[in-house]
Amino acid sequence: MSTSSCRFLQPYLKKGLKPIRTPTHARFFRAAHRHYASDVAESHQSFSLDREKRLRKLEEAGGLERHYPRMTTPKGSTRKSPSKFIKEFEGLDKEETLRDVTVSVSGSKLVFFDVSYDGETIQAMCNFRVLSEAGVSREGFQQFKQILRRGDSVSVTGYPTRTSSGELTVLATELPQILSPLIQQIPETLTDPETRALHPHIDTLVNQKSRDIIALKHGVKRHIERFLENDGFVGVNTPLLEARAGGAIARPFETRATEFPNTPISLRIAPELYLKRLVVGKFDKVYEMGPAFRNEGIDATHNPEFTICEFYETFATLEDLIQKTETLFRELDSYVRTLKPTKLNSLDQLEDIDFASPFARLPFIPTIESTINRQLPDLRPPSATTELKTIFSDLDIPLPATPTLPRLLDALAARYIEPLCTQPTFITHHPEILSPLSKSFLDPSTNQHVAARVELFIHGREYVNAYEEENSPFEQRRKFEEQARWRELDGEVAGGVAGGRAGIDEGYLEALEFGLPPTGGWGCGIDRLVMLFAGVNRIADVLPFGTLRNVVALGQAGRRR
Repeated sequence: MSTSSCRFLQPYLKKGLKPIRTPTHARFFRAAHRHYASDVAESHQSFSLDREKRLRKLEEAGGLERHYPRMTTPKGSTRKSPSKFIKEFEGLDKEETLRDVTVSVSGSKLVFFDVSYDGETIQAMCNFRVLSEAGVSREGFQQFKQILRRGDSVSVTGYPTRTSSGELTVLATELPQILSPLIQQIPETLTDPETRALHPHIDTLVNQKSRDIIALKHGVKRHIERFLENDGFVGVNTPLLEARAGGAIARPFETRATEFPNTPISLRIAPELYLKRLVVGKFDKVYEMGPAFRNEGIDATHNPEFTICEFYETFATLEDLIQKTETLFRELDSYVRTLKPTKLNSLDQLEDIDFASPFARLPFIPTIESTINRQLPDLRPPSATTELKTIFSDLDIPLPATPTLPRLLDALAARYIEPLCTQPTFITHHPEILSPLSKSFLDPSTNQHVAARVELFIHGREYVNAYEEENSPFEQRRKFEEQARWRELDGEVAGGVAGGRAGIDEGYLEALEFGLPPTGGWGCGIDRLVMLFAGVNRIADVLPFGTLRNVVALGQAGRRR
């Protein structure tokens, strides 16, 4: 490896190096490379010398290829993982050795002959007296000790035993074999968020919590799937590429397919419309968990690529969806609390959250009106936007960048409702205009047209969006047309499809004519949910390779080296 190609490791090799913080990772890389070139030559030289010394020792110990062998199980032994070894031989007494049983254990992170794999660790003991009986020379034994390094992947073959101190151990009967030696240095600690984001493989190598959060996300996903499947739901996969991105109000990513060069193709922003087509086709309980893409900003809780779970159930009412949500969140809370303490370090992040039913409920319009001490205008007439702007002016509230009626209402909710949702709280009775895919009705308490919809908020963040689906093709057409008008006013160009009008998904409207039964729909962002249960505040912390900003920077770094 050339000298310049090693520079990306410099943050781990010089303790005095200060992290360089800039608005973008591209600027970070440029500044970091200049800094390294001028200020850390001595540290880089030290690293290069260590690497060359390591390679030389491996060459002297039989050559590099010898230390990257194929996995084999020595004749007469049984290969076991540390966890299986512990389970099978946990009954051994102190100083007891099973010399009629030979096992082979493989793992990495070998430190002082501790072998770790999949979260379990056992001790490996190399006694030269025992090894010499198998023909191991003292020179070979000493050479092995010299080349062994923290992080090496190894295979140890020997007898199960328990030492006088009570430690369950593999007593090596053959010289342990290195399966993959560590060439690069592993830092003792790694805390700088930018450095961790740019080198995620080193982050998970060093930081147990980073690995634990990934495992927690897997567990949360599996728990949700079991919850739904135990209730009779069928899991499906719907297209990620589509001619029209629908199911939510968001800006899609667009590309071109070789097969259809003249047709824009979008990455889906939600699986909703496909799943409801399946409901029309007699799937009464259907769900999907998978990726969605929205070509929008990146912040602590948003990433353009994220994981979403949606389910749809025929004849489920809003109350049914609320009950399911409360039950699921209570079960997830119980599940997280059963994990080993090492998995989350602590459960402090959950101690102030009360998941006991029922969750609080705040109606959208009455909550705002009681807070600002004035009544909102009728939201259906064209004059509603002007009247709302007047309220903003009277209350000295800054207008959103594009002050359309939906954005004005969203701004009021963010200011006056969401901060009230510290404990699990459902926001209910949203204005109809904010929910173009849900059923709506005239609320007698406010005389406003509202959606049969709820959003679950905890600590001011949204976790669940659920509603009774609009199943009338005629009402859905009206709502699509209204949505398209607002999107055009918002500066977005509503896409068209062959044979259809701009902004109107004619294919979905045709599907509704085959009869969508009364249906309840539910959606949850999995990444944000894991943030809640892991006690982290950045979505990047629950994504193995960080946000899109990190992924782009990672690719740029690869081209620069």
